Amino acid sequence: MVAPPNFEEGQSIYKPPRFNGQYYGWWKTRIYDFIMAEDSELWDVIYDGPYVPTKKVGEPTVMVPKTRKEYNDAVRKAVEKNFRAKFFLVCGIGPDEYNRISACQSSKEIWDALQTAHEGTTQVKQSKIDMLTIEYELLKWRNHSEEQAREESS
Repeated sequence: MVAPPNFEEGQSIYKPPRFNGQYYGWWKTRIYDFIMAEDSELWDVIYDGPYVPTKKVGEPTVMVPKTRKEYNDAVRKAVEKNFRAKFFLVCGIGPDEYNRISACQSSKEIWDALQTAHEGTTQVKQSKIDMLTIEYELLKWRNHSEEQAREESS
């Protein structure tokens, strides 16, 4: 993992690491560590999605989201986890990256949007792996051919 050239030692343990659009892998590891150190349940919300409180209504029974007035203290704390996670992610990105995620409603949507933008989808990643594998096999074949040619000319 490559660190940015302007990396400064002793960065704040109170502010999330800042992502400016470069060195995504480096930032991703650092923001994960920062969030886990703050509250591991925040990472669960980012990875799995926010808690949405629901209630049963009607016949046949249908689950619908509760209104904010129906929240008790436990539900309110669970819902607030998404907003804390969003806060850390948004505070950890620059203005260009903010434009990319400004329409996202949950911390999971933000994380997924950043990950897709900077790492690609699973399909894109697999395509890159396939291309690199082909390049590697071609390089091995060329080296083997060159070795054979040298042996034959000796």
